[in-house]
Amino acid sequence: MDPVNVLRQIALHLERTGEPTYRVRAFRNAAAVVADLPDGELARRVTRGTLTELTGIGKTTAGVITEAVQGREPAYLTDLESRGAPGIPDGGPLRAALRGDCHTHSDWSDGGSSIEEMAGAARALGHEYLVLTDHSPRLTVARGLSAERLRHQLDVVAECNERLAPPRILSGIEVDILDDGSLDQEPDLLERLDVVVASVHSTLRMPAVEMTRRMLTAVSHPRVNVLGHCTGRLVTGRGRPESQFDAGAVFAACREFDVAVEINSRPERLDPPRRLVRLAQESGCRFAVDTDAHAPGQLSWLPFGCVRATECGVTGDRVVNTWTADELTAWAARR
Repeated sequence: MDPVNVLRQIALHLERTGEPTYRVRAFRNAAAVVADLPDGELARRVTRGTLTELTGIGKTTAGVITEAVQGREPAYLTDLESRGAPGIPDGGPLRAALRGDCHTHSDWSDGGSSIEEMAGAARALGHEYLVLTDHSPRLTVARGLSAERLRHQLDVVAECNERLAPPRILSGIEVDILDDGSLDQEPDLLERLDVVVASVHSTLRMPAVEMTRRMLTAVSHPRVNVLGHCTGRLVTGRGRPESQFDAGAVFAACREFDVAVEINSRPERLDPPRRLVRLAQESGCRFAVDTDAHAPGQLSWLPFGCVRATECGVTGDRVVNTWTADELTAWAARR
């Protein structure tokens, strides 16, 4: 068995089950160490029992590597696979219909893994495409991409597509909606992207009238394709209340300008709440069921959003990521 692949599989399983980040990182770091070893050194170290002398490899990861090199499925991986991913539902027909994910992050902003690792995890899930939507510059806490860094990322994405596809990596951004409703990135760069997700990340307790005006301005922008996690709520830990705005007016604008309302699948968000998903559905909106993944294992969270969408009467024909990549990009570019 390929020890690098096994270590990465274990990291994915740990992410899906909510294990601490340090534990996930231990397996990813070990995979990187093994991948960089000169030819023949791994086998020599396994034979001599000196794997733990390498920085980044501990007793547990050394055991996994040894079993893999010896042609046995590591017990650690077997145990994880037998336990599955507790709490993740099936997702039903809608999950089966999804072809990709329109909202994901890499280590270019506040994600924890490279574009290559995110693409590999998407491939394992059967995704046909993955939209890379790292943050825009104003969100400094998330290492948002300046115009210069975003231009560089576009070149990297093009190179990755030549080398890694499938899945196809679509260029995108999660652009911050500023207080006046304008978008936090240069217009010429937004024009170059395949998909633009626009989200509010600051001044979340703005008065409802002002927040409504702010969101309407963003939704009417000709380069916005998806309205991300529209209420900004958090439902776990200390939580965070929903932003207040005229949801009927905002969803009517989404319908008018053909902007998809995101159903965010992150367990701590599950945004929008069911009553607003139903209102958007009744308003005739399109939807994007996304993970907002910040790590490879989180790409498996799509079923959370699919269940909520189905419960609220949203059908696959209203969900933009049931389309092929060509159909999605053609729709996104139409305005």
